Amino acid sequence: MARGNQRELARAKNLKKQQEAQKAQKQGDKNKRMETDAEKMRAKQAAVVEFNTNKYFNWSADARKAAEALAKAQKK
Repeated sequence: MARGNQRELARAKNLKKQQEAQKAQKQGDKNKRMETDAEKMRAKQAAVVEFNTNKYFNWSADARKAAEALAKAQKK
């Protein structure tokens, strides 16, 4: 063991560097992840509203238009 503890110190240094890089990556992606999750939830909610208006309720044309307008307003 001519190198002594240099190998262990290098491993510890690299491990710390990798952990910091992963931590920075997670923090940077938090807002992006939140935006994509919100988009997915909006799409699911719109699909549920559309399904309910078309499948379960036998509404008149005016009521269906109002429900679609409400769904569009929720998307914005």
